[in-house]
Amino acid sequence: MDSYIAIDLETTGLNPKTEKIIEIGALRILCGKEEARFHRLVNPRRKLSQEITSLTGITDQMVENSPGIEEIIGELAKFCGDLPLLGHHVIFDYSFLKRAAVNQGIQWEKEGVDTLALCRSFMPAETSKTLKEACRFYHIEMGACHQAVSDAEAAHLLYQAVKRLHGASGLRQFEPKKFVYKVKKEQPASKRQKERLQELLKYHKIEAPVQIEYLTRNEASRLTDKILSEYKAYKRGEKP
Repeated sequence: MDSYIAIDLETTGLNPKTEKIIEIGALRILCGKEEARFHRLVNPRRKLSQEITSLTGITDQMVENSPGIEEIIGELAKFCGDLPLLGHHVIFDYSFLKRAAVNQGIQWEKEGVDTLALCRSFMPAETSKTLKEACRFYHIEMGACHQAVSDAEAAHLLYQAVKRLHGASGLRQFEPKKFVYKVKKEQPASKRQKERLQELLKYHKIEAPVQIEYLTRNEASRLTDKILSEYKAYKRGEKP
């Protein structure tokens, strides 16, 4: 595989069903050479945890005026075109992007190569396979960790390095494979769900942790249950 999209995301957490994208970095690689870059900060419509800010360097102020993923995913799909994806544990990135694409009615069936899988095939078993440690093992100079464009570039350079060392024999590990991740389009929260949440937040004097108008039905339901559960625990004198 010589032409692909090297991609990396930063997110509010690990679960694509409940967490949100906050940064996208992608490189279009044609015949092994970088042809174009794509970088966007993304408004997750919620406050960022201190842990995520410390990890990524991204603050609430940095994303508050950025577009939401629903405004960006079409542009990213056009940038990617029909090229396969490449990344370190790339199924993670793909799962978030496919969910966003499906919600906007965009076809997002992709194939690609996972550099983490390559590292597990060719690096010593006792050596850490994180992107940072893999780059160190293959003597690749890496930029700041957990910055989307920097990590996408590192994955690209890592793939090229591993391929130079092990790809001459035409091993199948270097060929793109179809990603398997099924997701259904999510429905926006109903008017009644939003009203119920507003009532609960006002009654319990809670600052809204998310922008309610952007919630899906499932998200609104989970948030309502969380507030009710924590309030009951508080009334019993327990920690929520």
